[in-house]
Parts: sequence; C-alpha cells; structure tokens
Amino acid sequence: MRGRNKSNRGCAAFGAGLASLGPAAAWAEMRVNLPEGVTPISHEVYDLHMLILAICAAIGVLLFAVMFYSIYAHRRSKGAVAVQFHEHALVEVLWTVVPFVILVAMAVPATKSMIALHDTGEADVTVKVTGYQWKWQYEYLEDGIKFVSNLKTPSEQIYDGAAKGENYLLEVDNPLVLPVNKKVRFLITAADVLHAWWVPEFGWKQDATPGFVNEGWARIEKPGTYRGQCTELCGRGHGFMPIVVEARSEAEYAEWVEERKQERAAAEAASAETFTMEQLMEEGAKVYNASCAACHQAKGEGVPGAFPAIAGSATAKGPVGAHMNIVLNGRPNTAMMPFGGQLDDLHIAAVVTYERNAFGNGVGDRVQPADVKAARGR
Repeated sequence: MRGRNKSNRGCAAFGAGLASLGPAAAWAEMRVNLPEGVTPISHEVYDLHMLILAICAAIGVLLFAVMFYSIYAHRRSKGAVAVQFHEHALVEVLWTVVPFVILVAMAVPATKSMIALHDTGEADVTVKVTGYQWKWQYEYLEDGIKFVSNLKTPSEQIYDGAAKGENYLLEVDNPLVLPVNKKVRFLITAADVLHAWWVPEFGWKQDATPGFVNEGWARIEKPGTYRGQCTELCGRGHGFMPIVVEARSEAEYAEWVEERKQERAAAEAASAETFTMEQLMEEGAKVYNASCAACHQAKGEGVPGAFPAIAGSATAKGPVGAHMNIVLNGRPNTAMMPFGGQLDDLHIAAVVTYERNAFGNGVGDRVQPADVKAARGR
C-alpha cells in the first residue's frame, strides 16, 4: 500500500504537469496510467505494473547514460582509439547474471498475482455470464435469478446524429448488481461467437468462448457504478455490447435480490393472464428495441445480405406458430439465436405480436403468454 501511495503522488504530479499545458477539461478524460481499480486483484496488477515500469525505466536510464557518456567521452575529435578484444569473462558473467536477477525480480510477484487471479474458491456469490451477439446474460446460480443486459443508448444517438449522452454506448437496461466486500465468482462463456468480458476497475478480462467455461473473481471494495465492454471483435454490433456493474451494500443487494425474485414470480403468474393488443404492442416495442433492433434494425428493414427484414417478411405474415418457434428456438446455422432461454412467456408473446402488427405488417394476430407456454411444451 505504501508503494501505491508513492506512485499515486508521482502520477498526480505528472497529471498536474499535463494540466499546466492546457485547459483542465482537455485533459480530464485522458488517462496516462492504468486505473488502480476497486478490487484486490486490480491493486496487485497496478502495483506489479508500477514495479516493472520502474525497473524498465531504471534500465533505460542506465543504458542511455552509459551510451551517451561513451559517445561523448570517446569521440573522434579527442583522438579516442577503440580497444580490440574478443573475450572478457567478467562481462560475460555480468550480462548473463544481471538479466537473470532482473527477470526473477519480475517473475516472483507476477507469479503470485497470477495464482491469486485464478483462485476462485470459497466464493460468496456465483454469477454465470453468457455472451450473445450483442448482449450479456447474467445468471445468479444461488438465487435462481437470470436476466439479459442490453445496450440502452437510444438509436437516435447512434444513427440519427442526436446529441450523445454522458455514457454513450456504455449504458444498459439491466446492470449487473453485486454486493461489496463479498467474493464474487464469474463463470464466463458464450452462446454464439467469441466475446470477452472486461471491466477495467476489476483488473482483469476473460474470454467468453462457446463450449467452454472460463473463470474470474472480484471482491469490490466500495459501492459505485463500473463500466466496461466486450473486448473481442464479435461482429458488426461489437461496439454495442457494454457492461455495467452496480456495486451495492450488502443490505441493498439483499433487497435487490428479493425484488428480482418477486419479479420472476410475477412473470410466471402472467402466463395465465390475457392482455389487450395495446398492452402487447407497447411491451413488444420495448422488447424489440432491446433485443431485435440491433440486427433487424429499428424500422424492421433488416440489413441486406446479413439480417432479414421483419417488415413484409414471410415469417411475420406467415403462420403464427412458426413465428413463435423461430423466436423461441432460433434458426440453426444462422445468426438468429434462440430467445426461449432469455425471455419469459409474456415478453415472447409481446414481441411476436409486435412484429406481426408493426412495420406495416398488420396481420392482426394477438399472441398471449399462454400460447407461448403451450409452444414451449409446458
């Protein structure tokens, strides 16, 4: 901790020097060093970075000092004559032993940090993270909570030139909520292509690979909102896949868990209710914009050669059962993923109803949650 405080003062002094070069606002968002982060691992990574940076800087200063001194002291104008020799036992030993000692000085703390990074045992909370194009699904294994986190930035800011918000492309509808001072274990995978889950303040990132489960952990030390994003080139919507983590106190986290459980019970109860066309269309528009618009576009026009249009499509105007089946189970060997595990009966019913009646389709079908429940075979 003492070394980190010293490095903080050094970085602060450097930042003050930068600020003197221009307006403070111009430098406000410019980072000149790694973030210290809010987890024990992030602190270890930061300290290791500063140690190796100091070693590299010292080596650089020493070598350049010797080089410049030699150039100056043995220049031709002074009549210097190069010494001719082929072996020197002391030099041979020094340039073998000294680099070895330096590498060991780096390797020992680096190995300790790597071992700590992969120690996911004795976790208090376990969250399964699944990457989809282009969203994240979070599942709290102990509490049976599962939801999808989608980009919340309005399409007008992305495509229509509207003023950008403060957290442009780094805001979601459902953030990952975690307790502070508890060890959280992450099980990270993907359902389609390669993704990578990364929050800078946690001090690590982990690949999300289809068919494999990678692990990571964090113990967040203070409440707050921490933002990250997918760091793998996972397709044309790669830039629309942010991560938002809300760290809350233990009491606030317990309240949130209880609220989520109540929402799940309400969603299950909704399978027996009947909804009006207006209700389904309103809810369906929300689901479509969050889960479908990234591929099929906001007005249902699709992307030629990549994603089919919803407007006027044979799916939206064809048999409603086939439409529900595609939304529930996806289409093999295409980018159309199954949404049956991501959305509940009400949301599936709402989005199917919306797609069949929006974008000029006007089929008139009204799908109820009970219809979706029956299509699931439950």
